[in-house]
Amino acid sequence: MDISPITAFDDNYIWLLRDSGGDVAIVVDPGDEDPVLERLQREGLSLGGILLTHKHGDHTGGVADLLRAWPGVPVFGPAGEPIRGLTVAVKEGDLVSVPGVAAEFRVMDVPGHTEGHVAYYGEGVLFCGDTLFASGCGRVFSGTHQQLHDALQRIAQLPPETLIYCAHEYTEANIGFARWVEPENPTIQLRQANARRLRDAGEPTVPSTLELELETNPFMRTAEPAVIAAATKYAARELADGGEVFTAIREWKDREYD
Repeated sequence: MDISPITAFDDNYIWLLRDSGGDVAIVVDPGDEDPVLERLQREGLSLGGILLTHKHGDHTGGVADLLRAWPGVPVFGPAGEPIRGLTVAVKEGDLVSVPGVAAEFRVMDVPGHTEGHVAYYGEGVLFCGDTLFASGCGRVFSGTHQQLHDALQRIAQLPPETLIYCAHEYTEANIGFARWVEPENPTIQLRQANARRLRDAGEPTVPSTLELELETNPFMRTAEPAVIAAATKYAARELADGGEVFTAIREWKDREYD
């Protein structure tokens, strides 16, 4: 399977996937139709399906025009969110496949950023929208902090070699906050240097691997003593569990870093 980014807006990634040498493509979270239509035309591809992770417009805004160009294309998305153009509502455990693309994905419910956010896992990759970012996670909008913490802990149980395809190029900023939380973590320092090198070369910093996230992403490291200590210092009180640690560092980032 070939997976490549289509850039949109300032920092969005719309993911395009197809069989190697195939002429049918799936797109994930097409917030803007124009770059998708341009890529499909340029590469002589037909659109076989659309996967949506959540309801926000920068992930769904291109669906209507894509359907006008490719009527009848299935649009998969979360059953728990109102999304115009959705044709196949999916939830935890559902299997998703598109004719013409030899890939199958299992749906994971990963609420928190929004109330019904889903991710798609299969073929060794995870399309996780705004739940998990490289060295970060999404803000909590219409879900809860506990939901998002629990979602990240579920993702942490996937194989460590899983490739993480998130929907935004936020890596350098996220690593900056990770260094606030764990300033002595050498793997975070190395990741920062690698991310800067990639961006200076005009290259994306994603996908990452789950293994790297578990080593450098403070929102997935809520059981680590250094992260607990930093969260406790910020909150100025004892924190009862990983959910409270997560909430403290997410609020810290929201209020003082972003």
